[in-house]
Amino acid sequence: MNIVILAAGMGKRMHSALPKVLHPLAGQPLLSHVIDTARSLAPTRLVVVIGHGGEAVRAAVSAPDVQFAVQEQQLGTGHALAQALPLLDANQPTLVLYGDVPLTRASTLKRLTEAAAGAGKKAGYGILTVTLDDPTGYGRIVRGATGEVLRIVEQKDANDDERLIDEINTGIVVTPTAPLADWLAALGNDNAQGEYYLTDVVEAAIAAGHPVVTAQPDAEWETLGVNSKQQLAELERVYQRNAADALLAAGVTLADPARFDLRGSISCGRDVFIDVNCVFEGTVTLADNVRIGPNCVIRDAVIGAGTRVDAYTHIESATVGAQAVLGPYARLRPGAQLADEVHVGNFVEVKNANIGLGSKANHLSYVGDADVGAGVNIGAGTITCNYDGANKHRTVIEDQVFVGSDTQLVAPVRVGRGVTIAAGTTVWKDVPEYTLVLNEKTQIAKTGYVRPVKNKR
Repeated sequence: MNIVILAAGMGKRMHSALPKVLHPLAGQPLLSHVIDTARSLAPTRLVVVIGHGGEAVRAAVSAPDVQFAVQEQQLGTGHALAQALPLLDANQPTLVLYGDVPLTRASTLKRLTEAAAGAGKKAGYGILTVTLDDPTGYGRIVRGATGEVLRIVEQKDANDDERLIDEINTGIVVTPTAPLADWLAALGNDNAQGEYYLTDVVEAAIAAGHPVVTAQPDAEWETLGVNSKQQLAELERVYQRNAADALLAAGVTLADPARFDLRGSISCGRDVFIDVNCVFEGTVTLADNVRIGPNCVIRDAVIGAGTRVDAYTHIESATVGAQAVLGPYARLRPGAQLADEVHVGNFVEVKNANIGLGSKANHLSYVGDADVGAGVNIGAGTITCNYDGANKHRTVIEDQVFVGSDTQLVAPVRVGRGVTIAAGTTVWKDVPEYTLVLNEKTQIAKTGYVRPVKNKR
């Protein structure tokens, strides 16, 4: 099967310089959703027709299995499909999809293609239709007395009786490819839009003796397209509610399914709890009994069993072991690797660092480019000074080290096992095991000191 995705439209109602098909839905372009669905059908040829903003579209979705055809002038859907003809296998049927209709299920498209394939001796022409309570604005499916499809008439060209029809054309069709060039070449543009409509091909297919069949999706939202920011927002909510429902069905507890956002994929174990306003991006794995507090952002992360992530914690490209406690207001940046039972508390940032079993950094610290052993306590205000203005350097803190508050570790530096670092110390030399390290200080108390007083105006 060939699949052609029409993605050349300008999208004037989006009021944006970004091509319409590149506007994001659930974190990826509308067109990417359609391509992913197309790939799941294993097409022999996959062609995207580009036009407005074509180079940006090409750059965004270019892949070895995607070919591009260019529609220089936007003269209608029939004209757009004609641009793809040289890239198609004439011996295979062609499924036509749209880059701004992102939520059509593969199962629906299979049902349509199977209906067309089994329609009769000649290859069938399949149309995906849907019945709407309010069909205003859509092309109507005109049927004969016995229910056979006669033609499709656009809203602007329909008469009063035809506008009463509630079965509409979604635009998604499957067509035999060999006769398609002749059918498209015969299209006229004598209509209200002055365009070459792909919908008019159905009459040519009927005249050539190809049976015309229809199929409908399981849900109306599968056929909804995006022409405005309002419609984009509506489809975002549909997508997110579907994602939430899938998690609920799998046993995940969501505090409020309406306040959940997935922009990638998420895999959850048993008894996972997710509080409100959390955003999951990329690929996220939550093991059994993980609890995610409100307003967290988690991207490309693996979180171990029994770990608790408290409110406003941000995690990106990190791995967290079992029974850990993170946050509130913690931040794990790329390369953070936390072992089991680690505590990373409020306003602690970890970047490109390994933290060992049971170690804790509970307050107001930065641990970057570091290897921290097991059983380490990192006091409030501790900083690994990893950057010398040109290069990054690594700090090594071995097992059972106690780091006092307001400590600076100037990398590269190694702190041996069991060391105690006094509060307020700057460590710039390696420290041997089981020692106390501090900077000598003199504390002075002056008697009779008078604090300055602000002058009155």
